Amino acid sequence: MSRRRPHPVSRKAHVRAEVVALAKTAGHGGPLSKRARGGRRNERLPFVPPEDWHESCQTAESGRASKGYKIIVQPPGPGYRHVVTPAEVRQRLSLLPPELLNTLEVIQFSRMTRKKMSFPCYGMQWGSSLYLYPLEEELVEHFPQPPRPDLMNEVKMFGGRWIQDQGSQWRLVWSERAIKDFYLNNILIHELGHLLDDRNSGYVDRERFAEWFALEHGYKPTREGIRRGKKKVIRRRHDARR
Repeated sequence: MSRRRPHPVSRKAHVRAEVVALAKTAGHGGPLSKRARGGRRNERLPFVPPEDWHESCQTAESGRASKGYKIIVQPPGPGYRHVVTPAEVRQRLSLLPPELLNTLEVIQFSRMTRKKMSFPCYGMQWGSSLYLYPLEEELVEHFPQPPRPDLMNEVKMFGGRWIQDQGSQWRLVWSERAIKDFYLNNILIHELGHLLDDRNSGYVDRERFAEWFALEHGYKPTREGIRRGKKKVIRRRHDARR
């Protein structure tokens, strides 16, 4: 599933609309976009491969990638930027149990193109590869109508700030820290969940699993760390009297 938005109203001000399905999910190796929020791909439309395909290097005996995963970085495109770095992605994934990375082969930092502007998304899983997409340089997303409650609440969980403009126009404003948190502890882990899901074939079940996986392996562990870091320090007073 992808978050689709209309054609840009200016070079940098693009409107991000409600989530719609990007690709079929009929097989574990088929393309599946990152953010499932209800809605399905229109099966009457022709299927167009959404990204560069990377051939699998997994061995037939073990089902594992022969040399671990690699990261490919493409230029983000005019008006866009990658919000995390390869080093940050590697560091985040290193915190997971190693066996969860056995089938991951490629992480691609994809470019934004005019074609992709018609179905922009934060991330996607396709085959043994994960794709992370750039965001507007100013870290502000524009919506032509009020965001759905599930999207609004999820974004708030990671520090995104919603601002209502005139009428039904909304802006989603990210800080540097919040967008990194959102990508590293939600988008990246969500897509990895899709990659690891070898049981479910239906859209709803696959999304349910990926959301659960992102919550358990992305959001919860990092929130526990934040809470420990913010634990109140109790300073004791010592009575000077003897």
